[in-house]
Amino acid sequence: MNEAPHAPVLLAEVIEALSPAPGDVVIDATFGAGGYTRAILKTGARVVALDRDPTVQPHADAVANDFPGRFQLIRTPFSGLALAFADSGKARLDGAVFDIGVSSMQLDQAERGFSFMRDGPLDMRMSDEGATAADIVNTWDHGPLAHIFKLYGEERQSGRVATAILRRRVEQPFTSTLDLADVVEKALGGRRGAPIHPATRVFQALRIAVNDELGELERGLEAAEATLAPGGRLAVVTFHSLEDRIVKAFLTERTGNAPAGSRHAPMVVDPRKPSFTLQFKGAREAGDEERSTNPRARSAKLRAAVRTDAPAWGRIDGRAAA
Repeated sequence: MNEAPHAPVLLAEVIEALSPAPGDVVIDATFGAGGYTRAILKTGARVVALDRDPTVQPHADAVANDFPGRFQLIRTPFSGLALAFADSGKARLDGAVFDIGVSSMQLDQAERGFSFMRDGPLDMRMSDEGATAADIVNTWDHGPLAHIFKLYGEERQSGRVATAILRRRVEQPFTSTLDLADVVEKALGGRRGAPIHPATRVFQALRIAVNDELGELERGLEAAEATLAPGGRLAVVTFHSLEDRIVKAFLTERTGNAPAGSRHAPMVVDPRKPSFTLQFKGAREAGDEERSTNPRARSAKLRAAVRTDAPAWGRIDGRAAA
């Protein structure tokens, strides 16, 4: 197993942003099948890879075999980046890359329950721990269900979907992906001819809730800020607006470019020095060729920054880091 089963998105752009050199240490915070890791290792750098998914182990074993002594995998979500790096025994972190969201490898495994295109157990966990999607749809009340469908799935008919789920589960609990997808489709009237399946937003919301994906992203960014050495590079690839908003807000704040308040309000100058400088304005997107050959690349955005020598700011919401 020498090659990844799917193509990593924006690979050339990510490697350019990281600029790994022989001897550098880079964290691949979302190892998956090792696409970014292999490209980084080919530059002569060393990689500490993170992943909470136990099924990636065969890919990690293959990488370790091909690049002996320069690769290690630590099983942890990327919020554990700082502790994982401390445990790795490395002295300096020169780069970190995040590829946010579910991988095509996970979507292709029906038994993981991520996709409504294949029937499987209603699971959706990226690890083998914690509550499943079935636990959520079978036990949560109407309000919390509707809330996550609207917040994480941006589903405008979130209340209608939640009502349909509660009515149906009284008769029989949900256990399979296609069963849930069918109930959602009927609740939304089918939306025939719509560009996406009616259940897409609901499944996205459940996946994000099951894995606390947005909370993990925030904590992962904070951990990277606290761990990267001055001059270290951060590259983050996102696939939908909720993720990209968090990354954009984080980098806007940490580069000292947060928008000013009302001109009628007293000016408040943040005493903290920027902990990052942007590598480029805005986000890089995949070119036409990559979009045509890799559907996952169509919504991908890359943002990248370089760590300064200023102290880490800590929590995104302004609270001090623990």
